[in-house]
Amino acid sequence: MPAPARDAPRRTAGHLASVALVVMWSSGFVGAELGIRAGGTPVQLLGWRFSILAVMLVTVCLVLRVDLTDRRAWGRQAVIGLLSQAGFLFLIFEGVNQGVDGGTAALIASLQPLLVATVAGKILGERITPVMWVGMVLGLAGVAVVVSGDLGGGSAQWWAYLLPAAGMLSLTTGTVLTQKLRPTESLLQSITMQMVVTALALVAVSVVAGQATLPVELDFWLAVLWLVFLSTLGGYALFVYVTRTRGATVASVLLYLTPPTTMLWVWLMFGVPITVIAVVGMAISAIGVTMVLRSRSAAAAQGARNQPIDSEG
Repeated sequence: MPAPARDAPRRTAGHLASVALVVMWSSGFVGAELGIRAGGTPVQLLGWRFSILAVMLVTVCLVLRVDLTDRRAWGRQAVIGLLSQAGFLFLIFEGVNQGVDGGTAALIASLQPLLVATVAGKILGERITPVMWVGMVLGLAGVAVVVSGDLGGGSAQWWAYLLPAAGMLSLTTGTVLTQKLRPTESLLQSITMQMVVTALALVAVSVVAGQATLPVELDFWLAVLWLVFLSTLGGYALFVYVTRTRGATVASVLLYLTPPTTMLWVWLMFGVPITVIAVVGMAISAIGVTMVLRSRSAAAAQGARNQPIDSEG
């Protein structure tokens, strides 16, 4: 069978995973909106979300007899989980809780792909072409257009904006560290270890904050389940998968599409209208992401052709 035919299923799976990543990652913002509307706090939402996930995943591992005894693996995944899960989400949610507008927080978080690309090019050895840089700028410009109506109108104190910025840096560090360490643990092992560590960290924060209570509102628990199954089991699992199979840069650039996709979700669920500016921004982001992904595929193919071929004689 020709090589292109053999690679077709893998390429198709990669494209489908990329689309699913954008949709599932965006679901987290919608779930947060659902939880806040139900009267929950960021610490409560995240604490219960990851506690449920930790119990579920540990149970699955016990049933499947998945090994969770490697101390070094726990160390690696603890660091990655605290950066990519606990640090990122808590700081983003807490920034919004302190008055930072959701659009502004999303814009700050969307700077992550550019940082990952810059760091990846130097530390991870990933080739960044001029076309990819142009695509990233276009993606960022599209996000800026989408959330432009939210900029400059926030009522938060200046220091509150440092919270989502720190969360973005936390996810950036976790993403690059994942690619740098190239952990040998399976996806199930990685996510289980990360969920356990994140749950323990968030429960500790909730106890200190005096928010370790059991909410009784049904809407709150529906929001938690939404976050568990769509945002985490779907979104983060796909993020790890795409990072491992397509690289940190591709996985992060796809997050450029999170704000416009979230806007579609909000329109469908809450009836918030989509403006012409939003449509223009989404189109710009789509063009930018397409440029980056095509350029990266071309660069990877060129690199494969340039590999030396061993021969006898």
